[in-house]
Amino acid sequence: MRKLFLVLLTLSLLNIYSCDDGDVITVTLEFGETFQACQGTKGVVFYKTKSDPSESLSLFVSGLNLDDIFVLDETTQKYEKTVVLSSSNPSNYRTYSNDKLPTSGLFCSDVPSSEVKITNNTTSEDGTAFIETVLTEDDEDGIPANLEDLNKDGNLENDDTDKDGIPNYLDADDDGDNVLTKDENPDLDGDGNITDAQDTDGDKIPDYLDFDDDGDGVDTRNEETETQNQDPTDDNPNNNTNEDGSPLYDYLNPAVANNVPPEEKYRTHTIFITKTVTIKFTNFDLDQVSFDEFDFGILTGNSKLQSSREGETIFKPYDD
Repeated sequence: MRKLFLVLLTLSLLNIYSCDDGDVITVTLEFGETFQACQGTKGVVFYKTKSDPSESLSLFVSGLNLDDIFVLDETTQKYEKTVVLSSSNPSNYRTYSNDKLPTSGLFCSDVPSSEVKITNNTTSEDGTAFIETVLTEDDEDGIPANLEDLNKDGNLENDDTDKDGIPNYLDADDDGDNVLTKDENPDLDGDGNITDAQDTDGDKIPDYLDFDDDGDGVDTRNEETETQNQDPTDDNPNNNTNEDGSPLYDYLNPAVANNVPPEEKYRTHTIFITKTVTIKFTNFDLDQVSFDEFDFGILTGNSKLQSSREGETIFKPYDD
């Protein structure tokens, strides 16, 4: 019995083919979990490469503009495209005699590099590729989004501690005290468990959700006795210090309860946007190798994958 094994490093797929001469042949495609893309004159090439040995695996989509995959549907917040492999939209597996492949210009160049030596080019025109772009937003405050579901109802949108119109999982300052959540030590030991969140006044409300961090009766955001700039972390007019000599700012000092006129503004809230582009193949045939599903990976190396926007806040006094 003849067996052909396809070993994929990231997918652990095993395909077996039978014949009658008893030989065993192993084909290894050790590509990583990511891919890149470039714009050509007639379409887009999605590709992944490796060295030792030098190989590439690519998908060409004719008539596609690379910018299109970052334009999301307003309702679903996704981009979705199904590509049927054909002579116009082929997938190619190539091997090279080069020890290392160039970091750019391997695809989409008007004039191919003379230094690139292709030793084998296998084209697949059988199968379907599904391209999907998904948008996620986060406040990057050090707390995983699932742990910001305070009422544990599975809905992150209805958890808004300071009632500023931005749910906690997108709010860089969950309690609206003008001290960023990430600066209030929500996870002291950095292990992903926020049960050890800093609680300065010991009232069992972590500082990142506490309107009055030091329990002195003055709201944290109103303890701006030195510089009124929507940032209590730079106010220490008496140069008080902790035992280790570090500054002890008024908003964390229960012995200082100076109340300035009530704050009426929040500091700027930045929401970080990530677009994740993936490609998956189904019913994919590549020469003698075929499988029902193949995960091509995640797109990297494009500036449009990461961006940010300013959150729109509605200022709310704490007693509202």
